[in-house]
Amino acid sequence: MNWETIRGVIAEVLGCDEDQLAAETRLREDLHADSLTAVELCMALEEACGITIDDALLPTFRTVGDILDYLNGHTE
Repeated sequence: MNWETIRGVIAEVLGCDEDQLAAETRLREDLHADSLTAVELCMALEEACGITIDDALLPTFRTVGDILDYLNGHTE
């Protein structure tokens, strides 16, 4: 899964500009994601990547980089 695709999905779900997304961007503090948007983001990433993400992992995704690292480790 490439960075541009992941960034596009995150920006669409969270309603932000792709240019403000970097690996260190914090989901809650910088993008104001709450638990509902975390679930929506998870579902969108699952669809885009063709994988399943365990809901129990959602709280561990604190930054965009955390998501990227997880997806890089679980997609081809």
